[in-house]
Amino acid sequence: MDHSGEWLALGMTDAAVRERLAGDGYNELPSTQKRKIWDIALEVVREPMFLLLLACGLIYLLSGEVQEALMLLGFVFVVMGITFYQERKTERALESLRDLSSPRALVIRNGEKIRIPGREVVRGDLILLEEGDRVAADAVVVSAVNLSVDESLLTGESVPVRKQAAEEAPDRMGPPGGDDLPFVYSGALVVGGQGIARVMATGLATEIGKIGRALQTLAPEDTPLQQQTGRLVRRVALAGGILCTVVVVVYGVTRGDWLHGFLAGLSLAMAMLPEEFPVVMTIFLALGAWRISHHRVLTRRMSAVETIGAASVLCVDKTGTLTMNRMTVSDLYAHGRFMTVPDAAESLPEAFHEVVEYSLLASPSDPFDPMEKAMKSLGEATLANTEHLHDDWELLREYPLSRDLLAMSRVWRSADGNDLVIAAKGAPEAIADLCHFSPGETAAIEAAIEALSERGRRVIGVAGARFKTSALPGEQHAFPFRFIGLLGLVDPVRPGVAEAVQECYDAGIRTIMITGDYPGTARNIARRIGLANPEDGVTGPELARMSDPALARRIRDVNIFARMVPEQKLRLVKALKASGAVVAMTGDGVNDAPALKAAHIGVAMGGRGTDVARESASLVLLDDDFASIVKSIRMGRRIFDNLKKAMRYIFSVHVPIAGMSLIPVLMEWPLALFPVHIVFLELIIDPACSVIFEAEAAEEDCMTHPPRGLSAPLFGRRSVLFSLVQGLVILAAVVVVYRWSMAAHGVPAARALSFMTLVLSNLALIFTNRSATRFIPSTLRVPNPALWWISGGTIAMLLLVLFSPFFQALFQFQPVSMVGLAYGLMATILCTAILEALKLPAVRRAAAGHRGEDGDQSL
Repeated sequence: MDHSGEWLALGMTDAAVRERLAGDGYNELPSTQKRKIWDIALEVVREPMFLLLLACGLIYLLSGEVQEALMLLGFVFVVMGITFYQERKTERALESLRDLSSPRALVIRNGEKIRIPGREVVRGDLILLEEGDRVAADAVVVSAVNLSVDESLLTGESVPVRKQAAEEAPDRMGPPGGDDLPFVYSGALVVGGQGIARVMATGLATEIGKIGRALQTLAPEDTPLQQQTGRLVRRVALAGGILCTVVVVVYGVTRGDWLHGFLAGLSLAMAMLPEEFPVVMTIFLALGAWRISHHRVLTRRMSAVETIGAASVLCVDKTGTLTMNRMTVSDLYAHGRFMTVPDAAESLPEAFHEVVEYSLLASPSDPFDPMEKAMKSLGEATLANTEHLHDDWELLREYPLSRDLLAMSRVWRSADGNDLVIAAKGAPEAIADLCHFSPGETAAIEAAIEALSERGRRVIGVAGARFKTSALPGEQHAFPFRFIGLLGLVDPVRPGVAEAVQECYDAGIRTIMITGDYPGTARNIARRIGLANPEDGVTGPELARMSDPALARRIRDVNIFARMVPEQKLRLVKALKASGAVVAMTGDGVNDAPALKAAHIGVAMGGRGTDVARESASLVLLDDDFASIVKSIRMGRRIFDNLKKAMRYIFSVHVPIAGMSLIPVLMEWPLALFPVHIVFLELIIDPACSVIFEAEAAEEDCMTHPPRGLSAPLFGRRSVLFSLVQGLVILAAVVVVYRWSMAAHGVPAARALSFMTLVLSNLALIFTNRSATRFIPSTLRVPNPALWWISGGTIAMLLLVLFSPFFQALFQFQPVSMVGLAYGLMATILCTAILEALKLPAVRRAAAGHRGEDGDQSL
């Protein structure tokens, strides 16, 4: 018997939930401990830059320069502070994503069904179990219909076990394993049927808690970009090590001062070490996932952050993604007649009463499915004062929907006990199969179905039978069904979908609709959302008959795949990938999991999707909205573009720093840069690349050019060449200022002026790299508060270093004349003009509609 109506009157109250949470805590297992301050400090100590600073400090102490040694030690704590800030910002972003990604539970509270994070389930909660769900806590089953559960996580046995309702409430849980028991366990997977269970244990008190299992989500992993960056860092570090050795040897041999030779070599190593690369990658990906979550999209795998921007094909469900998934019955068909159901209808002609009556009998009394809700709403409104509502009938058995037969039936005993009634509803072709139609009858029904489908209706067939035998057969085909009628349901298109589809086309992204609905319905929706080639489509049966080469040809042009079963999604994904497309695929059911895993970006539905689909996907749409996918693509492109900007800047700024550490040694000039100068520059570089560029808004044309290739390098040959030229321009200006100042004002003043030029040129480099296709005046209109805070702080610190006697001594500077300052400023302005001029070809290409980075090749 169906007890779900009774249970809806129960459930925990909000006050009881708060009391349980206060006593038992959240339903979660201990995860990785948050890192303490000293853990992060220990990581900093292991960093090569920190070890180089210690080595330089030791050399200063050995040479009797205590002030310089203490200054470097002070900088160590500043670097640790910046690193701590960056690490905590990243961790907070990941923590917020872990909260979103916890398994969900559908519970009954205050007499209503609500979906909550699994961690908020408490003892005593009533949880509703459906196929594809993860069980949120250990519980005892109180109502079940064909319920079977995979408990292999606990028992190691891969065969699902049957569950039945408990005859009386037990006081404790039994052990897992075995058929026909009333217990379900946290982490188990519902593979069939449905049920209701009362929670007995949560958190560490569950079976999975007792054996110390912990659910780990969003575990940090090296993405392809991080691997690419790691290779680049290793190459630069190797080159830096070789040049460092050369500097030490040349300095020691030519000047006979090996101690300061080691200092010069270590300064060059510090100047060349691109330690910012891996830091920037980690911060951009973590914060990118956090920013994407603001668009109601959860990132389950960090690789999706870099991949989503490269998507070239979006394969999306119709129902709930392109449409609202809020169905209403708009049309009825019975006895060869059509009827349009008016809004707020209160009655129907007698000829259509039976089709509504049997649709209700074939549905749960308290439905969750949107179509069943629409049928119930129509029945309650139009049959209220008729004999067609049967609240006093007894439910004897339910025949569930199956892969082989897309129809479900429910057997009822009438109030007088004399008759048994079975009602079936489902896909019209399945209902026709149950009714054993003749070819002529099939053709008539197909014509009615086509007429409704062409109007954009979702079509459901209804059949029924009356009989007296009490021995129920094992399958639906054994009943003497007669066809009763059709219901046409309409699901309005989501607001903003048409605009999002057009934005995809502008961005060179193809949208493909995949639906289990009829071709006519799919074509109607395709026309309303502006899908290309809406009159052409492929159906599931047609796809089943196609060879792989034939499918490869058809998939180039067809954007509508109708009457598809979930298993066919996997074949579509493979065909699209074989054609070279970067595929994003949406799904919500258990059978969608293979396709979601096979796609480059699997996108699960957060609202109606199963936990299995969520676990298989890279992204989860928390609101099931197609427009959210498009926003994620825009964000993915922004993240990739900003990463390229940051990487170009890092590479460029290290060129003049390394050059000013190397050239004076080779030219036998006095050293221009000491470790203290390089650390000062690092205090600008670190926040510039990880804060300023990460916060940059998306480029205006980011959604008006084709997607990049999946193998497109983050830092290819063109980027390297461009960054090298930028760095050499600044290096030339600084070398000229240094050489001129040495002759005009002496070494300490020359060191001060060249350092000032280097710092100001560094700022110019930040401003010019905010966009590769726009000049600085244009980018200034785009707000970025971090830019002005860091620029202002840098200039204030530079003035302090240049004009404070204390810092002048530490940095080995002398006061500079106004003429020298003017000379340095002119050199900076000239550098900025040249840096901007270097962008002129890219600006012209962008104005002509071409990307400035086309053809970039990997190193």
